[in-house]
Amino acid sequence: MTKTRRTIGALGVTTLALVGAAACSNPVDGAATPTTSAPAAASSPASISGNPFASLDQCQLLDQILAGQGFPPAQPSVADSNRSCRSAKKSQNAATDPAAEVGIALQNGQKYTDNIQNPSSAHNGNIDGRKLIEQRDLLGSPGGCQVGMEVGPNARALVIVLISDDTQAACKKAEDVATALDKRLPRG
Repeated sequence: MTKTRRTIGALGVTTLALVGAAACSNPVDGAATPTTSAPAAASSPASISGNPFASLDQCQLLDQILAGQGFPPAQPSVADSNRSCRSAKKSQNAATDPAAEVGIALQNGQKYTDNIQNPSSAHNGNIDGRKLIEQRDLLGSPGGCQVGMEVGPNARALVIVLISDDTQAACKKAEDVATALDKRLPRG
């Protein structure tokens, strides 16, 4: 196994594990505070006030977004299998088609501002008016990027991309996936 594949695999598991950990809130410009909201039941009605993700399947969404890009079918992630999926492809040519891992999580009961791991590398933005926070170099390691998007007052969609040690490429891919995902998510 090459160093790059080990790095993506180890960082991917760790990063995607963070998707499921939501014990505190850490806004970009503030300190960590406990989160008091709990995820809503999956059987809640699909609305912004209920569970906006009730009628969505995260693995199908990821497969639609990655179609034709050489990724295998998405699988539920180890860390939060009821709300997140991932797909990883091996490199065909490191210079033109590097190994990559892409994951999405649809998390009701969490704000897009929760769990900012590295506030100094995070910045606010939006996609077609939807608020987001992009975090670079997840866990202090190059090659990772996360985009957390607001779906409702207490719901978020996360996109996590890992590409070797190339943070710029990871963030470009995360932005592309987030833009495609935005079109498939409900608006409040």
